[in-house]
Amino acid sequence: MTAQVPGLAERIFAQFLALERQARAARDIDSLAYVLANDAQGLFGYRHAALLIAGKVRALTGISVVEPNAPFVAFVENAAAQLFAQELSAQAHVVERQSLSQQAQSDWQSLSAASVYWLPLLDRQQKPFGGLWIAREQPWSEAEQALLAQLGDSYSHAWLALQPRKPWRLRWPRKKVLAVAAAVSLLLLAPIRQSVLAPAEVVPRNGQVVTAPLDGVIAEFMVKPNQSVSKGEVLLRFDATSIKAQADVAERSLNVAEAELKTNTQRAFSDAESSSRIDLLAARVEQKRAERDYASQLLARTEVRAERDGIAVFADAQRWTGKPVQTGERLMEIADPRQAELRIELAVGDALDFKQGAEVALFLDSDPLNRHTARLQRSAYEAQQTASGQLAYRLDAEFEEAPPRIGLRGTAKIFGERGPLALYLLRRPLAALRQTVGL
Repeated sequence: MTAQVPGLAERIFAQFLALERQARAARDIDSLAYVLANDAQGLFGYRHAALLIAGKVRALTGISVVEPNAPFVAFVENAAAQLFAQELSAQAHVVERQSLSQQAQSDWQSLSAASVYWLPLLDRQQKPFGGLWIAREQPWSEAEQALLAQLGDSYSHAWLALQPRKPWRLRWPRKKVLAVAAAVSLLLLAPIRQSVLAPAEVVPRNGQVVTAPLDGVIAEFMVKPNQSVSKGEVLLRFDATSIKAQADVAERSLNVAEAELKTNTQRAFSDAESSSRIDLLAARVEQKRAERDYASQLLARTEVRAERDGIAVFADAQRWTGKPVQTGERLMEIADPRQAELRIELAVGDALDFKQGAEVALFLDSDPLNRHTARLQRSAYEAQQTASGQLAYRLDAEFEEAPPRIGLRGTAKIFGERGPLALYLLRRPLAALRQTVGL
């Protein structure tokens, strides 16, 4: 028994199945693009084919690397754009020369073959995301067009399997993209008030700073944080053990010096040597009296009293109790609760040219829904290191209405001059780019 020799139809069908299998066997987008532009040439005998994805040529027959500025590439992309504008890109059809512009027809005659078939690549919503520009000299028969249409479905399925998402350039029509771009450009040019955010704290205004009057150890605090105090009330006490001992020794030394001076004064009438020592002993008495007075003053300083009415502003008494302090070290502040201002720590990277009287909005951490309005009064010229280790400028603002409780913290929004929205959004990226590039 002899095997039957396959006819022409069987061979064409086998080649068609091989093309589908090769397309589905592609491992990546680049290899699939090569298959779509080259492998069907043996079956359909075309001169060249151009694969377009999202309006751009992705692969050409017999070309490994596509040159974007080549004349043929520019012509095919222009022709595909005209088909898209005429809503013909979703249909598989023989391209009529008259459907294109005069310039495209002239380029067609010099760059492509006489008969062109457009094979669209459609997504799952049957919208084109690309296509094949297939050109040859002979006209396309109905049977070949039917095979190409079926082959286009297989090509689309293979491409979507490797690249599920539709290329972004074809999601919107060109006019819609241009309209959106124009609207965004106008929006970026819209003038808005420049503003920055910075941490802030409500602090006393014109308060009395209480500092350590001597070197020593704090024994106890007589007041609590934010407690009301009156003028002359004891705020805290220092450990006075050593100072009391020093005052007692100074008092006894003064008594001894005065007794010695008195004795020598009585002897001066009969003893010349005692008379010569009177001036020295008198000077020693004055020295011991000065030491006694100094010790008494130190003893009096061991009790720190309030010099005005107000509230005691400090963090925690336990933090200071038993801790040695030095003269002049800040301990607390006596402030009027009705007089408060806003202290802002503005990071160096957020610094703008704020004018005096600029509007400031405070949003407290404890009450973020309510806004407290203030006006900028002072701005430091020199940045200082904050408690968090960052460099920041100190800004002081005055509340327009009744101030919040002293000690509350929050976020301040400082408003500057008006400027384009693009500057507001891109100011820090542009500054970082300039610091990096140096332009």
